[in-house]
This record gives sequence, structure tokens and C-alpha cells, in this order.
Amino acid sequence: MKWVRLAIGLAILGLYFTLILSFFPWTKRLGSAIVANLLATIVSFWEGFLSYLPNLVIVVFIAVVTYYILRFTKLLFVQLGRDQAFPWFYPEWAEPTHRLMTVLIIALAAVVAFPYLPCAKSPAFQGVSLFLGLLISLGSSSAIANMVAGVILIYTRAFKQGDRIKVGEAIGDVLEKTLLVTQLRTIKNVVITIPNSTVLNSQVINYSALAATETPLILHTTVTLGYDVPWRKVHETLIAAAYATQHILQNPAPFILQTSLDDFYVSYELNAYTNQPAIMAKIYSELHQNIQDQCNEVGIEILSPHYRAVRDGNQNTIPENYLPSGYTAPGFKITSLSDPKDSSNGQSTQPNQQTPSNSSGT
Repeated sequence: MKWVRLAIGLAILGLYFTLILSFFPWTKRLGSAIVANLLATIVSFWEGFLSYLPNLVIVVFIAVVTYYILRFTKLLFVQLGRDQAFPWFYPEWAEPTHRLMTVLIIALAAVVAFPYLPCAKSPAFQGVSLFLGLLISLGSSSAIANMVAGVILIYTRAFKQGDRIKVGEAIGDVLEKTLLVTQLRTIKNVVITIPNSTVLNSQVINYSALAATETPLILHTTVTLGYDVPWRKVHETLIAAAYATQHILQNPAPFILQTSLDDFYVSYELNAYTNQPAIMAKIYSELHQNIQDQCNEVGIEILSPHYRAVRDGNQNTIPENYLPSGYTAPGFKITSLSDPKDSSNGQSTQPNQQTPSNSSGT
């Protein structure tokens, strides 16, 4: 209505000035020229509109067909998202595939309708189109890379919304997964936005992928203890700590792996199953607390002892149940410097010394 009002106002203004100019003999010819040019412009515009009318019909037809195709594709993908009619098409693919199809259909319709647009063959129009295309191609290289990476991540099903994942050094729950970026919320309620190209080029660890299946997530932690502690006792203690932890599954049962026999201690790795990957940090904290409590109850000191020159006159580090009955620690050998029977020819025999140097570690 604003445009119609503006056109009517300009027409009345033109008629007014033309009428005023026709009242005076020396401006009458000017008024007639203005009227003639205005009528010629209107006639030319009307003739151009009539000549463009077939192309306009084609453009309207393309727009109507595109509209109904978009409605049909929306209905189709909504149905595919509800029912697994095809085993190879997953429900989470429905929405992103519908968006991609919408963009492709609109782009195809624009390409088909472009030759029928007004001034499509004009050099100025073609130059502006070429310039805009060049700007988009040069300025959106990173955006195109992120979009391609987003499509690949969608159809590889690396993760979905709500999963607990790790991308590089960032660990969190997937808040949103778009064609350009992926947003994670960490356990500290910090939102991290990662470009999809970075996600695609990084190692993605998904903690939630198998959590609800028959093979739930395995949480593991390592404790290092000395060789003097019987390993069977350590296994029983660590498994008891796992059973005492909330959200640790009883079945499958926890298990222990002795990952290495180091120079000074044994590395025990406790593995326990859980189906709650979203609260991993809380489960780990409670598990470590229970390990401390269980070790303290059975008298296991969580240390990584270091020994040097430990033999003569010291207790053996082998557990007592492996030693022969009646075993006693040997004493130090001490001889006098003036003893003629000394085979060292006057040199004293220095006793071996043991300097335990304990450094705590888990």
C-alpha cells in the first residue's frame, strides 16, 4: 500500500506540473514534451511487460513446483525420522538430510529460473553476479570446509546430541551439532564451540556409544604397590572397592590387570563397568575414595617403595607365605681390622646398607 500511495502521489504531482506548464504560452511546449515522454515510457513498460509475460509464467510455474516438492520432501523425511522403514537409514539422519535436500532443491530451482529472470542477459547483471560469486568463493573457503566436515560427521555417526565425547583436550556432552560447528558442554558448565573441520581432523572418543548396550563403558585406574604386598590380596581389595562404588555394575564383574612389573613396584589396573558415562568424573572420584578406604582397612599402604643395596642383614621383600618356615633375616657380617684370619688383608668389610626411599603414588 505504501508503494501504491507513492506511485499515485508521483502521478498527481506530474499531472499538476504539466497542467501548470500548459497555462503559459512559453512553457506549453515543455509541458507537451513531458506528457509525450511520460506516455512513451508507460507504453514501453507495458509492451515490455507483455513480452515478458511468458517468461513470468515459467518463473511462477517453477516456484510453485519447487514449493510442493519441498513440502513433499519434508513429509517424507519426517516419516523416515519416525519409523525405521529402511534399515540403512538411521532416524538421526532425517533432519540434516532434509536440510541438505532443501538447499539443493532451491539451488536447482534458482539455476533453472535464472535465464527467465528480467535483465538476465544484461552485461551489468551478469557482471554483478560474477562479482558476487567470486566474493563468496574466496571468502567462504573455511565455511565450505566446515560444512563438508559437518556432512561427513553426520553420516559417519561419530556422535549424536547428548553423547559424552572427547575431541582433542576437550571433554563434554554434545549440546548441538550443526553443519558448521559442534558445541560441547564440559563438566564445569563451560560451552566449547569447535569447528567441524577441526573435529574431523581430530581423534573423537565417544564414551556413550556403547553405554546402553551389552558392552558398557569400562572405567580404569592404576595403583602401584610394592613387591612385598601379595598380589591376590591386592586384587581382592581393589575389586571390593569397585563393588562399593555407586553406578559400578555388578555384572559384568570388575577385573584387575597387572600391567607392568617395574623396577620398584607392580602396576595394578582396576577395570570396572558402568552405564553412566555422563557422570564419569563423579564415579572416578568415589572409586578412588573407596580404594583408599579398602586399602587402609586391610593394612595396605599405597606407596611405591624404592630400594638400594638391599640384601645383607635385611628382611627379604618376598611375601612371607612364600618364604621357608623358620626363615630369619640374616645379620650383618663384621670383622676386626687386626684379625690375622681376615682374608681381606687388613681391609674392613663394609656392611651393605638399605636406604628405603618411599614416594607415594597411585
